[in-house]
Amino acid sequence: MPKEKIKSEIRFLEGPQNRWKDFKYTVSIFFEFIKGFRALHFVGPCVTVFGSARFKEDHPYYKQARKLSAEIAKLGFTIMTGGGPGIMEAANRGAKDVGGKSVGCNIVLEHEQLPNPYLDRWVDIKYFFVRKTLLIKYSYAFVVMPGGFGTLDEFFEALTLVQTKKINMFPIIIMDKDFYKRILEHTERMLEAGTISAKDEKLYLVPDTIEEAIHYIKERSIRAFGLKYMQPRKPIPGLFEKGIGEIEKI
Repeated sequence: MPKEKIKSEIRFLEGPQNRWKDFKYTVSIFFEFIKGFRALHFVGPCVTVFGSARFKEDHPYYKQARKLSAEIAKLGFTIMTGGGPGIMEAANRGAKDVGGKSVGCNIVLEHEQLPNPYLDRWVDIKYFFVRKTLLIKYSYAFVVMPGGFGTLDEFFEALTLVQTKKINMFPIIIMDKDFYKRILEHTERMLEAGTISAKDEKLYLVPDTIEEAIHYIKERSIRAFGLKYMQPRKPIPGLFEKGIGEIEKI
């Protein structure tokens, strides 16, 4: 990302600016959303996989994400990720392994994050909060693989939206239990302190196996929402729209 863009974001978050600058920044956000909507309108029902960009293909977490995503793609879902390397690449790759659809919302960073090579379509987004909205908007389930601050941010964003009923009760699946042991223990501590309620623990599943995760998605997404294999929507030529089968960057 150009340095002047980074500086404009820093300035925006430093407090009130003059009205013209705030207006221009708001308009740029509006167009980021429009760009995302146009890119992802035809992707179909998705399952979003969150996880670290730092794991290589020989890592057990990479292999686990690839296998799980392949099984999810077999259900007819499009696999959506942040579009980068690591767990994101593994998830998109798993979808392509079984002939499934694979899309990404790539974040534009100063140390450029390149889209992984297993995407049917991706969109480059400048703002993290726009990207998080898009990752959630098109999904009927969320899978939280091992990751860092960004993964936790995305996990708790989805969890809070379900808890506060801003989105429907979509499945949130945490993989793997050992990696997130301390987070789960802290959840117990919050429950004991009364900062969350007992029913909030039921907002997510921590499965022992991939098979258990797949069964949960079937019950809580496919059957709960009456999902069927989606008939592809037809692009409208006058709006310069293209279907997911036309591989491109937007």
